[in-house]
Amino acid sequence: MDEPSLKGQSVRSGRARESGGGAPARRRVRFWAAAWLVAVSPWLTGCAVGPDFKPPPPPATASYLSGPAGDRVPGHPIVRDGEIPPQWWELFRSPALNRVVEDGLAHNADLVAAEAAVRVAQANALAQRGGLFPSVTGNFNSSRQQVAIDLSSPLESGANIFNLHTGQVTVSYVADVWGGTRRQIESAEAQAAMRAFQREGVYLTLASSIALAAIEEGRLRGQIAATSRVLGLQVEVLRLLQRQREQGQIAQTDVAAQETAVAQTRLLLPPLEKQLAQQRHLLSFLTGRVSSDAPKETFDLGAFRVPRRLPLSLPADLVRQRPDIRAAEASLHASSAMIGVAIANRLPQIVLTANAGAAAARFAQLAAPGAGLWMIAGSAAQTIFDAGTLENKQRAAEYEADQALAQYRSTVLAAFQNVADVLRALQAGTRAISAATDAERSAAQSLALVRKQVDQGQVSVPLLLATQQAYLQTTLARLDAQAAQLANTVALFQALGGGWWNRDQHRQPA
Repeated sequence: MDEPSLKGQSVRSGRARESGGGAPARRRVRFWAAAWLVAVSPWLTGCAVGPDFKPPPPPATASYLSGPAGDRVPGHPIVRDGEIPPQWWELFRSPALNRVVEDGLAHNADLVAAEAAVRVAQANALAQRGGLFPSVTGNFNSSRQQVAIDLSSPLESGANIFNLHTGQVTVSYVADVWGGTRRQIESAEAQAAMRAFQREGVYLTLASSIALAAIEEGRLRGQIAATSRVLGLQVEVLRLLQRQREQGQIAQTDVAAQETAVAQTRLLLPPLEKQLAQQRHLLSFLTGRVSSDAPKETFDLGAFRVPRRLPLSLPADLVRQRPDIRAAEASLHASSAMIGVAIANRLPQIVLTANAGAAAARFAQLAAPGAGLWMIAGSAAQTIFDAGTLENKQRAAEYEADQALAQYRSTVLAAFQNVADVLRALQAGTRAISAATDAERSAAQSLALVRKQVDQGQVSVPLLLATQQAYLQTTLARLDAQAAQLANTVALFQALGGGWWNRDQHRQPA
């Protein structure tokens, strides 16, 4: 026996009943309800409140250094506004360095993490865009109910036990009248851009760190080789002095002094060997390996060449090229947009809702004429009193933008200081290499003369010890100066942004 039908085929609950016509009529009502929301929504969006972001202007300066010398580096022609290649490390003409850098860019965990952070921020920005569109939800409820015998039954038969099946589609839309949602999207997209520039910073830092580690390895290998070479010369001299002592030509104190010099030189090797091992461990880490799996490539200073010409970006272009400056600018943009969000939250909020569906005592009757129900509604709400909560949130957003602006300016000033420091270091490095080379040449000549005197039995132990020490110190100083100049060149490419914007498939944020 069929279940009894509901009186009027619906429990009204304040909602208008669809007047019949069956499923086609209900579908028409649902369609027009949703279409009404979609059609009206654009008319309910106005201009977005809050400040429209404009990037701060670059510092008004045409050079990085003061003084008559300007931004020149002796011995290395500077190309003003020169293009920085994206694979700038190739300018050092070291195939081993090229392979290790590419290996690190492919496997370094920090770079992978930075890539993932970009994808997270981009997905969040896309999620914010959903607020511009109506949301549609569907639900279906089935229940079996009993009403008190003394109360009026909603059924035509008067039965106090009945089933109720209700299916509905609800469309709701929060009108972005004041642009709060659009400002939220703007802020999320700026945060995604910030993450993208931070990724470029990680990319640049990684390439620079690998190049610096390779140069440091070359310096340490050079110092170990130089120390071993001097140690070999000292041992030869010690043997000669021992023979002369046996022949009674010199005193035992002269031999003892040379033995002390040999022992002191030997003491220099273990710390250098430890540092070399640590540099190999660092290269393993930077290339995504464990310490026991060091790269096959090894490095000597002689394998590197300082680029013949050094590019130098114009000061006005530096703020568009440095990843840290662009990230700070994107952070400022995100904070500026949040002011508009805070202002919009203080203004009336308009919500539009429409739903359509059907209700019946039997599941099969949901498609029957007269079972349909629908509703269209709108509401507007304005906060009257909240003890200053929304006002203070707006102030907080404004103060946060002020903080971001100050941080941006600090980042710009630090970037200009960075470039200026590197240029000064390159200028001093050129002079240091020249002085160290001259000093090493002079010390080598002195050592050769003293060695000849020792061979002839004309021994002046204090002079011998001094010349040996001078030769070792000047050789180490020359290696330090060469490594420092190579490292300063790497620092220049890093300070200028690393040329990421010149990559064929660069990942510059929009």
